Amino acid sequence: MRDPLSSKIKGIEPSGIRKFFDIVSEMKDAISLGVGEPDFDTPWHIREEGIYSLEQGRTFYTSNAGLKDLKIEIANYLNRRFGLTYSPENEIMVTVGGSEAIDGAFRAMLDAGDEVLIPQPSYVSYEPCVVLADGVPVIIELKEENDFKLTKEQLLEHITEKTKILVLPFPNNPTGAVMAKEDLAELVDVIIEKDLYVLSDEIYAELTYGTNHVSIASFPGMKERTVLINGFSKAYAMTGWRLGYACAPKRILEQILKIHQYAIMCAPTNSQFAAVEALRNGDADVERMRTAYNQRRNYLMRAFKEMGLPCAEPFGAFYIFPCIKKFGMTSDEFAVRLLQEEKIAVVPGTAFGASGEGFIRISYAYSIDDLKEALSRISKFVSRL
Repeated sequence: MRDPLSSKIKGIEPSGIRKFFDIVSEMKDAISLGVGEPDFDTPWHIREEGIYSLEQGRTFYTSNAGLKDLKIEIANYLNRRFGLTYSPENEIMVTVGGSEAIDGAFRAMLDAGDEVLIPQPSYVSYEPCVVLADGVPVIIELKEENDFKLTKEQLLEHITEKTKILVLPFPNNPTGAVMAKEDLAELVDVIIEKDLYVLSDEIYAELTYGTNHVSIASFPGMKERTVLINGFSKAYAMTGWRLGYACAPKRILEQILKIHQYAIMCAPTNSQFAAVEALRNGDADVERMRTAYNQRRNYLMRAFKEMGLPCAEPFGAFYIFPCIKKFGMTSDEFAVRLLQEEKIAVVPGTAFGASGEGFIRISYAYSIDDLKEALSRISKFVSRL
């Protein structure tokens, strides 16, 4: 009997994030600090709008690109928050989460052999999505001494004649690194000179601390080179609603939309109606959750300092990325022992690329009570080591 499976898909490893949490779900008294999901409920007024849409029988397909009202609100939001101007008619489309937008962008833009620069540590989906689109992932290892930011020198070092797309994963999962305006400005001239396109994953744009997010699409000459990806999961605590969006020049977006038409049809209708309410009236909710995350972030920074674990300060997202190199264990070994001995689940840094070796990712999208108990157990574990 012939092998029913594609050699391409067999060569892709499963996500390293989920490995520990299948175990945790069956382990009594275990605490997970690994999943990147807000611990807040979706704000009630947003849920009400989703419920109302069902009560009104709005269970139909929307247009492939999404509800007109939602695309208008996305355009208004991007202009209000980040000074970006996108046409709701032909530069914005609604997707099933940001991950669908990432996959669609690569499939629409890559020919076999095209190279994609992926700074790592970063979100686990970029590399496999490039492979599935017949592209070639080229990894740029972000350095702790640079606060895990991408530098102009690193970018230039990795560009070849085959390079087509640069992924900009900032604010960053798992490191919490952000790229300030001056950091991005150093990259823009290189991107334009080398005729590159950018996939800018801005899903954590609302979750920055002490600094405001700047999109590379706001720089002169960059909007026409950028596919901007965002969504509702992180800022509005809407993970299960599965809703994101892509913004891009018309000639790129209409090809992403073609893939979306055949693979997806449209994003969930009631989620789209709820998202309209989120964008119109959700600013106070975002601010409330951001304030809580910042308090937790500060608490974790102090706690790891007291434990003697070095940690680059995260200024975005809701993750902290402490260094565990001094214990002489791999990230995977550290995470396994921590789970076995103290029933605390964290994600090994290597889940986000080889350059994550020697680090672990901890999410602070959990209650202060859970964080206090977890840090008490981590402190005991570290003191024994």
